[in-house]
Amino acid sequence: MGRPREGGGRSRPHAGDPGGTVPGQPAAPHGGRSGGPDAHGEASRPAAGEVTASPVPGPAGAPQVPPPVPPARSAHPGESGEVAAARQAGGDRLRFIGAATRRIARGIDLDEIVLGLCRATVPTFADAILVYLRDPLPVGDERPTGPVVLRLRRTDRIPEEPDTNGGRLPVLPAQPDLGPAMGGSAAELAEVEPGGPLAEVLRGVRPLFGEAQAARTALPELLGPDPRLPGGHRVILAPLRGRRRVIGAAVFLRRPDRPAFEPDDLLVAAQLATHTALGVDKAVLYGREAYIADALQRTMLPDSLPQPTGVRLASRYLPAAETARVGGDWYDAIPLPGSRVALVVGDVMGHSMTSAAIMGQLRTTAQTLAGLDLPPQEVLHHLDEQAQRLGTDRMATCMYAVYDPVAHRITIANAGHPPPVMLHRGGRAEVLRVPSGAPIGVGGVDFEAVELDAPAGATLVLYTDGLVESRIRDVWTGIEQLRERLAETARLTGPNPPPLEPMCDEVLDMLGPGDRDDDIALLAARFDGIAPSDVAYWYLDPKAQTAGQARRLARRALARWGLEELTDQLELLVSEVVTNAVRYAERPITLRLLRTDVLRCEVGDDVPQLPRLRQARPSDEGGRGLYLVNRMARRWGATRLSMGKVVWFELSMPPGAVRR
Repeated sequence: MGRPREGGGRSRPHAGDPGGTVPGQPAAPHGGRSGGPDAHGEASRPAAGEVTASPVPGPAGAPQVPPPVPPARSAHPGESGEVAAARQAGGDRLRFIGAATRRIARGIDLDEIVLGLCRATVPTFADAILVYLRDPLPVGDERPTGPVVLRLRRTDRIPEEPDTNGGRLPVLPAQPDLGPAMGGSAAELAEVEPGGPLAEVLRGVRPLFGEAQAARTALPELLGPDPRLPGGHRVILAPLRGRRRVIGAAVFLRRPDRPAFEPDDLLVAAQLATHTALGVDKAVLYGREAYIADALQRTMLPDSLPQPTGVRLASRYLPAAETARVGGDWYDAIPLPGSRVALVVGDVMGHSMTSAAIMGQLRTTAQTLAGLDLPPQEVLHHLDEQAQRLGTDRMATCMYAVYDPVAHRITIANAGHPPPVMLHRGGRAEVLRVPSGAPIGVGGVDFEAVELDAPAGATLVLYTDGLVESRIRDVWTGIEQLRERLAETARLTGPNPPPLEPMCDEVLDMLGPGDRDDDIALLAARFDGIAPSDVAYWYLDPKAQTAGQARRLARRALARWGLEELTDQLELLVSEVVTNAVRYAERPITLRLLRTDVLRCEVGDDVPQLPRLRQARPSDEGGRGLYLVNRMARRWGATRLSMGKVVWFELSMPPGAVRR
């Protein structure tokens, strides 16, 4: 049986409270020795100077009187009972501090660290605790501006009455109500006045009893003008100081029916405050690093995918872990001249900040090379050169594909990347045979491109190896599982292709609990294509009469499509763009009209210089063609090709226009 609690009060500790008693507090109800194993797994033993005895039998009917308790014996010869008791109390205090600091140090984020402090101290060390932290918390060497404001981050307390089950009442993350026995409610916010009592206590760093003059004047500033705190040494105000500055304060309270704090408890409070403050500093720095890494990753990846003509796109990105949200995986979709689109998926080795930075450089390079309309194998060749310039150990894999919705063809080049999977309209999933090639950064290797059919309704799935490879399966087993999952998903929708977004979710669901060893980038492209009946294409000689010929051809195409309402607008813009091309071109120019959700006109020539929009002066005879295009077209642009350029513009379809 444990010794009775002084004052008759009783409370139940939290599960997992650190063991060891603190001198001046009850033993058994608050984590002391009670005949069973303590928090450290050791069997309870009587404290030094304490002897347990059984009653001595007396005469029949007489009360049994326990034998006299002999004086305390010390484990150290020549030591008095008081010294032994002090030694025992010191050992209990050290064990408590060790268990409490270990619990605080286990926390990673801010809430875990503050919760660890609360759970370690209530009820073992105090009956209630209030933890105030600066708002906002300073990070690193940053110097906060404005007044210092402390916000109540968390409170914890022993309830006034146990619930019907005899357990603890729930404690909310922020519960200012301390109960009438401990001063009522606490303030949520406290602004620290420069040079005021609270500022002086925080600057002094050392914990103080609530009865101290400095603490008596500082506590109302923190808790309100009338805190009504317990009398005696039952309140400790402990500043929380991090590596460079004070970041908050903790208030420990004991009920009036409980023994007051002892002077040595100030040392305990100082240790708890120091470890908590250092942990908060660590959590804030870690949170800032995670925020920067997450922002870097989001910046490196596209915010949204384009909506090119003839293809629908969907993507997913999953980091290797929530605690390391950066990596070298990326995906991209880049519109190209002629309504084509480049599909890119790559993977830089590793998932660190360095990998993310290299990924960003390679992605930017790929976008620049795509703008030059280079063949896929040439894009990979230049990426390989760029990786070598970044360093000798900069390795990456990449898949680069160009889809042409008019020709219904796709050209793919691979640099050591897992092969793509094509899901056909009928539900058949096929792993495409694409030459693997060497990874980017090896140097001195050639890349080969293959051209394949891309029928309407088919879906191309590009991914990184994190989706198909892990510690429990090899890459080819994962690829086969991916193919089977795509085929199974297609069977659920029958003859129609599965919707892209749910399909991507189904693909990611194939990952098991132990399959997340690497980042995952996924890009799915549904090929709709452009029907031949929606395309009109001509070659025109660069002559003075070509502009008139282009107007007539455009008028006939609009009549065939039932878009006569756009005739005047299209003739004017076609005439301006073709006239500019004829003026400088030496080879035949191209004119192409595409009917999709918009009417798109493309004019190509062999002159690489791109036109620039400029404001013509009143005396100029020309220079207004692009101004008209800019004012009348829905969108327009110009793209440089390897052998010239393409100038294009789009017109909105008239209301009620129906594709036939």
